[in-house]
Amino acid sequence: MPILDKDMTLCISLSARPSNNGTRFHNHLYGQLGLNWIYKAFAPTDLAQAIAGVRGLGIRGCAVSMPYKEAVIALVDVMDPSAKAIDSVNTIVNDGGRLTAYNTDYTAIEQLLQRNAVPSSYSVLLKGSGGMAKATVAALRDAGFTDVTVIARNEAAGRTLAELYGFKWCSELGSADADGGAGTGMADMLINVTPIGMADSVAGGADAGALSFPQEAVDAATVVFDVVALPAETPLIRAARAAGKTVITGAEVATIQALEQFVLYTGIRPSDEQIRAAEDFMRGQ
Repeated sequence: MPILDKDMTLCISLSARPSNNGTRFHNHLYGQLGLNWIYKAFAPTDLAQAIAGVRGLGIRGCAVSMPYKEAVIALVDVMDPSAKAIDSVNTIVNDGGRLTAYNTDYTAIEQLLQRNAVPSSYSVLLKGSGGMAKATVAALRDAGFTDVTVIARNEAAGRTLAELYGFKWCSELGSADADGGAGTGMADMLINVTPIGMADSVAGGADAGALSFPQEAVDAATVVFDVVALPAETPLIRAARAAGKTVITGAEVATIQALEQFVLYTGIRPSDEQIRAAEDFMRGQ
């Protein structure tokens, strides 16, 4: 157990839909490494006040989740290249009141594409246009992917994101408005970067049990990637496994991005064994 005294170091997360993923992962590593640190998740009612609290109270690290990844930019002092390149933040480090923003989501996507040896020649359908979608699209572009279509009902956000990275946009699968005559609804890789399929306890609503892509698109794909971390087996991932596809899960994303945050906060890179133990604890295993 951490020593609850004045010398304890605090890290937090800010999200509209807090989960226990980060708290379990970070706190387990603190315990393994004997650090007098603690991690707590919050759902802020005022983002500016929350970031002022990070600065004023000497909170060492702050994870940032939907929908604050872009709004927080105006509240920090320095944008690390990982965040500046995509105008999206998921990590803030406080060095004596100076707040530096990073993006470890990008790192996680980059590593998972490499780990699964996904060919850059694959066609990609990506659903979503928020901060995590920015990190994913940037990682795809930097990995050499060229045939990518961003699917987003919000035309302004979706088209802007697609055009920023030289990709296509459409409002929905199979739609006639798809750039370049695309829109067949089929691709080699599907990527869901929306809350569709997220557990009821986190997101609520009817979409918790929904497929973010239709079954026929899953059947036609080779790789299916869902960034939703809770549950680890989303409806999309279950459908893809049943169809014999290569799957990349949001739980894997959560582990990598949280690990890189941990390193930024503490300056310590845990051993592979310690990481696996924290990952198992995060998933309740």
